[in-house]
Amino acid sequence: LHAAIKLGEKILTNGTRTDKDLGNSVTLTTYTNAAGARFCFLSNADSSNDANVDLQNDGQYFIPAWSVTVLDGCNKEVFNTAKVNSQTSVMVKKSDDASAKLTWAWTMEKKKDTMLGKGSLKAHELLEQKEITFDASDYLWYMTSVDINDTAIWSNKTLRVKTMGHTLHAYVNRRYAGYQFSQWGNSFTYEKQVSLKQGTNIITLLSTTVGLANYGVGFDKIKTGLAGGFVQLIGKNSVTMDLSTNLWSYKVGLNGERKRLYDLKPHIGVSWKTNSSYPIGRPMTWYKADFQAPSGTNPVVVDLQGLGKGHAWVNGHNIGRYWPSWVTSTNGCSDTCDYRGKYVKEKCNTNCVTTGIICANVYEGAQLELSCQGGQVISQIQFASFGNPQGRCGSFKIGSWEATDSQSVVEAACIGKQTCGFTVTKEAFGVTLNSMSDNNGIARLAVQVAC
Repeated sequence: LHAAIKLGEKILTNGTRTDKDLGNSVTLTTYTNAAGARFCFLSNADSSNDANVDLQNDGQYFIPAWSVTVLDGCNKEVFNTAKVNSQTSVMVKKSDDASAKLTWAWTMEKKKDTMLGKGSLKAHELLEQKEITFDASDYLWYMTSVDINDTAIWSNKTLRVKTMGHTLHAYVNRRYAGYQFSQWGNSFTYEKQVSLKQGTNIITLLSTTVGLANYGVGFDKIKTGLAGGFVQLIGKNSVTMDLSTNLWSYKVGLNGERKRLYDLKPHIGVSWKTNSSYPIGRPMTWYKADFQAPSGTNPVVVDLQGLGKGHAWVNGHNIGRYWPSWVTSTNGCSDTCDYRGKYVKEKCNTNCVTTGIICANVYEGAQLELSCQGGQVISQIQFASFGNPQGRCGSFKIGSWEATDSQSVVEAACIGKQTCGFTVTKEAFGVTLNSMSDNNGIARLAVQVAC
């Protein structure tokens, strides 16, 4: 796509634009410079119907539904967004025998300073998390103190916190009160029963983000943390004490992050426990293990299912956040993947099945290219159809018509090879022009193979 756009760079940046409605949701956008040179975009905004367009002297074009064709000189198709030819690889996830023998060590996050309310910044307001952490950490501590003189009023206490997300842990007088989170990253209200004592009580809140929005209108203005929310204590007879404008102390990040516990080098003063069962379901815990790299050159999967929310490092390199509770929809993936129509995050979900296959979907005139990884060869053609196949990788189906030689042509070209490819034409599959005309003249090849 970039190469196609670059062909018209001078015209696009110095020319004038005109739009012509060709009907049936098809639009021709033309850029023309002072010398008369042209560069065009032919778009079909219909989400279900393909279009055949006759531009007279500039040629005839087939525009799949919900796609854009780039025309160099307004008479030569150099790219179409629905005709992208790329291989889809569905990886097999195989357990390594050494994984079950891992010896885990663990240590608790040191929290003495935050339990005592010690931070590096103070303010009489609830500050916005992104502005304070400045992308240095997902974690921001909010700490304050409150004096209780009449314990009778506060015999049944509820800590109520309105937060912009995404996860909130609470401690009162060094005792863990629990956590809550928002499934979709929205704001929510945290409510937990807590115990207060006569005199000074220290409330420590840990706000955690799970990645930040990076698209959409005003994504950079979406607040995180407690800014815009409130912190309240609800006592007997719904008596409310608002702590939002208390003097709050702030600390960015974890002590383990500051000490770089994920580094390979030893850390003075840090005791890793190995002589007892590692804790399960206990927040703010660091885990580590050594392992032998699996043999071969294939990609390695670090399976973090069973863990909560956190970060992971391999050899000191941050491989990202994890939150395996929300891998994908509980309904799994649909059998079809249709790019047409407006984008929604549920469209074309992947990683629901891992069947160890590679696929390609190629329009007539383009090059089929398939390649197995790690020195493997193509051992089986599981599906091949030249016509109008339906479905997606892992669930292809024969459409309303196909070339009878589809399977044998692909088998002859690819079986036993690590890499194979050929230009997809009607001649290669023994299809006559008349038979294609009887079926709308639209042809593409869908292939699924096993390595």
